Amino acid sequence: MSGQEGMREDMHLLVTGAFGQLGQCLADELKAQQIPHTLLSRQDADINDTVVLERIIADKAVTAIINAAAYTAVDKAESEPELAQRVNVDGVTALAKLSAHFDIPLLHVSTDYVFDGNQQRPYVETDAPSPTGVYGQTKLDGELAIQRHATKYIILRTAWVFSEYGNNFLKTMLRLAKERDTLGVVADQVGCPTYAGDIAKALIEIARQLHRSDDDHQAEYGVYHYAGDEALSWHGFAMAIFNEAHLKGRLPKVPTVNAITTEAYPTPVKRPAYLVLSNAKIAKAFGVCVSDWRQAVSNLIQLE
Repeated sequence: MSGQEGMREDMHLLVTGAFGQLGQCLADELKAQQIPHTLLSRQDADINDTVVLERIIADKAVTAIINAAAYTAVDKAESEPELAQRVNVDGVTALAKLSAHFDIPLLHVSTDYVFDGNQQRPYVETDAPSPTGVYGQTKLDGELAIQRHATKYIILRTAWVFSEYGNNFLKTMLRLAKERDTLGVVADQVGCPTYAGDIAKALIEIARQLHRSDDDHQAEYGVYHYAGDEALSWHGFAMAIFNEAHLKGRLPKVPTVNAITTEAYPTPVKRPAYLVLSNAKIAKAFGVCVSDWRQAVSNLIQLE
Protein backbone atom coordinates (compact mmCIF):
# COMPACT_ATOMS: atom_id res chain seq x y z
CA MET A 1 0.00 0.00 0.00
CA SER A 2 1.35 3.43 -0.90
CA GLY A 3 1.61 6.21 1.64
CA GLN A 4 -1.13 8.12 -0.13
CA GLU A 5 -3.52 5.17 -0.01
CA GLY A 6 -2.81 4.71 3.69
CA MET A 7 -3.49 8.39 4.27
CA ARG A 8 -6.79 8.14 2.42
CA GLU A 9 -7.99 5.37 4.73
CA ASP A 10 -6.95 7.43 7.75
CA MET A 11 -8.88 10.50 6.62
CA HIS A 12 -12.63 10.89 7.17
CA LEU A 13 -14.32 14.09 6.00
CA LEU A 14 -17.63 15.44 7.26
CA VAL A 15 -19.43 17.49 4.58
CA THR A 16 -22.31 19.78 5.55
CA GLY A 17 -24.68 21.23 2.96
CA ALA A 18 -24.63 17.96 1.03
CA PHE A 19 -27.68 18.79 -1.16
CA GLY A 20 -26.28 22.08 -2.50
CA GLN A 21 -24.45 22.24 -5.82
CA LEU A 22 -21.04 22.29 -4.11
CA GLY A 23 -22.10 19.58 -1.66
CA GLN A 24 -23.14 17.29 -4.51
CA CYS A 25 -19.86 17.93 -6.34
CA LEU A 26 -17.98 17.13 -3.12
CA ALA A 27 -19.93 13.88 -2.81
CA ASP A 28 -19.05 12.92 -6.39
CA GLU A 29 -15.37 13.69 -5.92
CA LEU A 30 -15.06 11.94 -2.55
CA LYS A 31 -16.64 8.82 -4.01
CA ALA A 32 -14.39 8.99 -7.08
CA GLN A 33 -11.29 9.30 -4.90
CA GLN A 34 -12.59 6.64 -2.48
CA ILE A 35 -12.14 8.90 0.53
CA PRO A 36 -14.17 7.95 3.63
CA HIS A 37 -16.76 10.63 4.31
CA THR A 38 -20.09 11.49 5.88
CA LEU A 39 -22.57 13.70 4.05
CA LEU A 40 -25.01 15.85 6.00
CA SER A 41 -27.89 17.75 4.47
CA ARG A 42 -30.39 20.04 6.19
CA GLN A 43 -32.70 17.05 6.41
CA ASP A 44 -30.05 14.95 8.18
CA ALA A 45 -28.98 17.48 10.79
CA ASP A 46 -29.07 21.22 11.40
CA ILE A 47 -25.55 22.64 11.60
CA ASN A 48 -26.65 24.40 14.78
CA ASP A 49 -27.40 21.02 16.40
CA THR A 50 -24.09 20.51 18.15
CA VAL A 51 -25.27 17.42 20.06
CA VAL A 52 -25.92 15.50 16.84
CA LEU A 53 -22.76 16.80 15.19
CA GLU A 54 -20.60 15.94 18.20
CA ARG A 55 -21.85 12.37 18.10
CA ILE A 56 -21.18 12.06 14.37
CA ILE A 57 -17.67 13.49 14.64
CA ALA A 58 -16.82 11.16 17.52
CA ASP A 59 -18.46 8.03 16.08
CA LYS A 60 -16.96 8.46 12.58
CA ALA A 61 -13.54 9.65 13.81
CA VAL A 62 -13.90 12.69 11.55
CA THR A 63 -10.55 14.29 10.68
CA ALA A 64 -11.86 17.50 9.06
CA ILE A 65 -15.13 19.34 8.42
CA ILE A 66 -15.96 20.85 5.05
CA ASN A 67 -18.80 23.34 5.41
CA ALA A 68 -20.69 23.76 2.14
CA ALA A 69 -23.91 24.78 3.90
CA ALA A 70 -24.93 28.38 3.34
CA TYR A 71 -27.83 30.75 2.88
CA THR A 72 -27.03 32.11 -0.59
CA ALA A 73 -30.17 34.00 -1.70
CA VAL A 74 -28.53 37.42 -2.09
CA ASP A 75 -31.72 39.43 -2.60
CA LYS A 76 -34.01 37.37 -0.37
CA ALA A 77 -31.60 37.83 2.55
CA GLU A 78 -32.71 41.47 2.75
CA SER A 79 -36.16 40.31 3.87
CA GLU A 80 -34.95 37.19 5.71
CA PRO A 81 -31.99 38.47 7.76
CA GLU A 82 -32.73 36.16 10.70
CA LEU A 83 -32.57 33.05 8.52
CA ALA A 84 -29.38 34.24 6.81
CA GLN A 85 -27.90 34.91 10.26
CA ARG A 86 -28.90 31.47 11.55
CA VAL A 87 -27.17 29.61 8.72
CA ASN A 88 -24.25 31.89 7.79
CA VAL A 89 -23.28 33.03 11.28
CA ASP A 90 -24.84 30.92 14.04
CA GLY A 91 -24.33 27.61 12.25
CA VAL A 92 -20.79 28.50 11.25
CA THR A 93 -20.03 29.53 14.84
CA ALA A 94 -21.22 26.12 16.03
CA LEU A 95 -18.96 24.37 13.52
CA ALA A 96 -16.00 26.53 14.50
CA LYS A 97 -16.47 25.59 18.15
CA LEU A 98 -16.68 21.90 17.22
CA SER A 99 -13.50 22.27 15.18
CA ALA A 100 -11.72 23.68 18.21
CA HIS A 101 -13.22 21.11 20.61
CA PHE A 102 -12.11 18.14 18.51
CA ASP A 103 -8.91 19.84 17.29
CA ILE A 104 -9.74 19.17 13.64
CA PRO A 105 -9.61 21.56 10.67
CA LEU A 106 -12.70 23.40 9.44
CA LEU A 107 -12.74 24.16 5.72
CA HIS A 108 -15.42 26.80 5.15
CA VAL A 109 -16.66 28.23 1.85
CA SER A 110 -17.23 31.98 1.78
CA THR A 111 -17.91 34.50 -0.97
CA ASP A 112 -16.63 37.43 -3.01
CA TYR A 113 -19.64 39.35 -1.65
CA VAL A 114 -17.64 40.24 1.46
CA PHE A 115 -16.21 42.99 -0.79
CA ASP A 116 -18.01 46.02 -2.22
CA GLY A 117 -16.54 45.69 -5.73
CA ASN A 118 -15.31 49.27 -5.91
CA GLN A 119 -11.65 48.64 -6.68
CA GLN A 120 -10.13 48.02 -10.09
CA ARG A 121 -7.61 45.28 -9.39
CA PRO A 122 -8.09 41.67 -8.29
CA TYR A 123 -8.95 41.34 -4.62
CA VAL A 124 -6.35 39.68 -2.41
CA GLU A 125 -6.95 38.11 0.98
CA THR A 126 -5.61 41.13 2.90
CA ASP A 127 -8.00 43.62 1.27
CA ALA A 128 -10.47 45.05 3.77
CA PRO A 129 -13.96 43.52 3.46
CA SER A 130 -16.87 45.90 2.98
CA PRO A 131 -20.10 44.03 2.19
CA THR A 132 -23.06 45.96 0.77
CA GLY A 133 -25.97 43.70 1.77
CA VAL A 134 -27.24 41.27 4.40
CA TYR A 135 -25.92 38.22 2.54
CA GLY A 136 -22.37 39.56 2.30
CA GLN A 137 -22.45 40.82 5.88
CA THR A 138 -23.58 37.48 7.29
CA LYS A 139 -20.91 35.65 5.30
CA LEU A 140 -18.29 38.06 6.66
CA ASP A 141 -19.64 37.62 10.19
CA GLY A 142 -19.30 33.86 9.70
CA GLU A 143 -15.66 34.30 8.69
CA LEU A 144 -15.02 36.41 11.79
CA ALA A 145 -16.70 33.79 14.00
CA ILE A 146 -14.37 31.12 12.62
CA GLN A 147 -11.32 33.29 13.26
CA ARG A 148 -12.57 33.93 16.79
CA HIS A 149 -13.39 30.37 17.81
CA ALA A 150 -11.20 28.05 15.70
CA THR A 151 -7.46 27.75 15.23
CA LYS A 152 -7.31 25.18 12.43
CA TYR A 153 -9.34 26.67 9.60
CA ILE A 154 -9.38 27.40 5.90
CA ILE A 155 -11.79 30.10 4.74
CA LEU A 156 -12.18 29.74 0.98
CA ARG A 157 -13.80 32.69 -0.77
CA THR A 158 -15.14 31.87 -4.19
CA ALA A 159 -17.41 33.43 -6.83
CA TRP A 160 -19.99 32.95 -9.59
CA VAL A 161 -20.40 29.24 -8.86
CA PHE A 162 -21.99 26.97 -11.45
CA SER A 163 -22.34 23.22 -11.89
CA GLU A 164 -24.53 20.44 -13.23
CA TYR A 165 -26.56 20.64 -10.01
CA GLY A 166 -29.12 23.09 -8.61
CA ASN A 167 -29.98 26.47 -10.07
CA ASN A 168 -27.18 28.59 -11.49
CA PHE A 169 -26.34 31.02 -14.29
CA LEU A 170 -25.22 28.33 -16.76
CA LYS A 171 -28.47 26.39 -16.45
CA THR A 172 -30.61 29.54 -16.54
CA MET A 173 -28.92 30.81 -19.71
CA LEU A 174 -29.27 27.48 -21.52
CA ARG A 175 -32.96 27.34 -20.61
CA LEU A 176 -33.64 30.92 -21.72
CA ALA A 177 -31.74 30.43 -24.98
CA LYS A 178 -34.15 27.66 -25.90
CA GLU A 179 -37.16 29.84 -25.07
CA ARG A 180 -36.17 33.23 -26.50
CA ASP A 181 -34.46 34.68 -29.55
CA THR A 182 -33.25 37.80 -27.73
CA LEU A 183 -31.88 38.23 -24.20
CA GLY A 184 -30.55 41.13 -22.15
CA VAL A 185 -27.61 40.33 -19.88
CA VAL A 186 -25.73 42.68 -17.57
CA ALA A 187 -22.39 43.76 -19.00
CA ASP A 188 -21.01 46.13 -16.33
CA GLN A 189 -20.41 43.57 -13.57
CA VAL A 190 -17.12 41.69 -13.78
CA GLY A 191 -16.19 38.53 -11.92
CA CYS A 192 -14.76 35.02 -12.19
CA PRO A 193 -17.02 32.07 -13.07
CA THR A 194 -16.02 29.07 -10.97
CA TYR A 195 -17.00 25.43 -11.45
CA ALA A 196 -18.19 23.80 -8.22
CA GLY A 197 -16.46 20.55 -9.17
CA ASP A 198 -13.12 22.38 -9.20
CA ILE A 199 -13.88 23.94 -5.81
CA ALA A 200 -14.61 20.44 -4.50
CA LYS A 201 -11.30 19.11 -5.81
CA ALA A 202 -9.43 22.05 -4.29
CA LEU A 203 -11.06 21.58 -0.88
CA ILE A 204 -10.31 17.85 -0.83
CA GLU A 205 -6.69 18.42 -1.86
CA ILE A 206 -6.27 21.05 0.86
CA ALA A 207 -7.84 18.70 3.43
CA ARG A 208 -5.41 15.98 2.36
CA GLN A 209 -2.40 18.28 2.68
CA LEU A 210 -3.54 19.49 6.10
CA HIS A 211 -3.99 15.88 7.19
CA ARG A 212 -0.43 15.04 6.16
CA SER A 213 1.15 18.09 7.75
CA ASP A 214 2.77 18.08 11.18
CA ASP A 215 0.68 19.33 14.10
CA ASP A 216 3.04 22.22 14.73
CA HIS A 217 2.98 23.43 11.13
CA GLN A 218 0.26 26.08 11.09
CA ALA A 219 1.40 28.22 8.14
CA GLU A 220 -1.22 26.91 5.73
CA TYR A 221 -4.26 27.87 7.81
CA GLY A 222 -6.09 31.11 7.06
CA VAL A 223 -8.14 32.91 4.41
CA TYR A 224 -7.79 32.07 0.71
CA HIS A 225 -9.39 33.02 -2.59
CA TYR A 226 -10.30 30.41 -5.18
CA ALA A 227 -12.10 31.42 -8.37
CA GLY A 228 -12.10 30.88 -12.12
CA ASP A 229 -8.97 31.54 -14.15
CA GLU A 230 -10.49 34.29 -16.30
CA ALA A 231 -12.54 37.36 -15.44
CA LEU A 232 -15.35 38.70 -17.60
CA SER A 233 -18.84 40.18 -17.41
CA TRP A 234 -22.10 38.28 -17.09
CA HIS A 235 -22.70 39.21 -20.73
CA GLY A 236 -19.36 37.71 -21.69
CA PHE A 237 -20.09 34.59 -19.66
CA ALA A 238 -23.46 34.19 -21.37
CA MET A 239 -21.89 34.53 -24.82
CA ALA A 240 -19.27 31.91 -23.95
CA ILE A 241 -22.03 29.52 -22.86
CA PHE A 242 -24.15 30.10 -25.98
CA ASN A 243 -21.24 29.83 -28.41
CA GLU A 244 -20.08 26.56 -26.84
CA ALA A 245 -23.61 25.15 -26.78
CA HIS A 246 -24.07 26.02 -30.44
CA LEU A 247 -20.69 24.51 -31.31
CA LYS A 248 -21.65 21.29 -29.51
CA GLY A 249 -25.01 21.14 -31.29
CA ARG A 250 -27.01 21.77 -28.12
CA LEU A 251 -28.42 25.08 -29.43
CA PRO A 252 -29.70 25.42 -33.00
CA LYS A 253 -28.62 29.06 -33.02
CA VAL A 254 -27.03 31.62 -30.72
CA PRO A 255 -29.63 34.10 -29.44
CA THR A 256 -29.12 37.83 -29.76
CA VAL A 257 -27.63 38.95 -26.44
CA ASN A 258 -27.99 42.65 -25.67
CA ALA A 259 -25.55 44.15 -23.20
CA ILE A 260 -27.47 45.98 -20.47
CA THR A 261 -26.43 47.99 -17.43
CA THR A 262 -26.91 47.14 -13.78
CA GLU A 263 -29.34 50.07 -13.54
CA ALA A 264 -31.49 48.49 -16.27
CA TYR A 265 -31.84 45.32 -14.20
CA PRO A 266 -32.57 46.54 -10.65
CA THR A 267 -32.37 44.12 -7.73
CA PRO A 268 -32.95 44.59 -3.96
CA VAL A 269 -29.16 44.46 -3.45
CA LYS A 270 -27.02 46.36 -5.92
CA ARG A 271 -24.49 43.96 -7.38
CA PRO A 272 -20.80 44.88 -7.01
CA ALA A 273 -19.24 46.10 -10.26
CA TYR A 274 -15.86 44.37 -9.95
CA LEU A 275 -15.36 41.19 -7.94
CA VAL A 276 -12.27 39.53 -9.38
CA LEU A 277 -10.43 37.33 -6.89
CA SER A 278 -6.68 36.69 -7.05
CA ASN A 279 -5.70 33.01 -6.86
CA ALA A 280 -2.00 33.68 -6.20
CA LYS A 281 -1.97 32.85 -2.48
CA ILE A 282 -3.76 29.50 -2.71
CA ALA A 283 -1.69 28.40 -5.71
CA LYS A 284 1.51 29.10 -3.78
CA ALA A 285 0.38 27.51 -0.52
CA PHE A 286 -1.32 24.36 -1.83
CA GLY A 287 -0.51 24.12 -5.53
CA VAL A 288 -4.16 23.51 -6.43
CA CYS A 289 -5.26 23.99 -10.01
CA VAL A 290 -7.25 27.15 -10.67
CA SER A 291 -10.73 26.53 -12.06
CA ASP A 292 -10.71 26.30 -15.87
CA TRP A 293 -14.29 27.44 -16.23
CA ARG A 294 -14.36 27.31 -20.02
CA GLN A 295 -13.43 23.63 -19.97
CA ALA A 296 -16.06 23.03 -17.30
CA VAL A 297 -18.72 24.80 -19.40
CA SER A 298 -17.78 22.64 -22.37
CA ASN A 299 -17.99 19.46 -20.29
CA LEU A 300 -21.34 20.37 -18.73
CA ILE A 301 -22.93 21.33 -22.03
CA GLN A 302 -22.14 17.81 -23.27
CA LEU A 303 -24.37 16.52 -20.46
CA GLU A 304 -27.36 18.70 -21.40
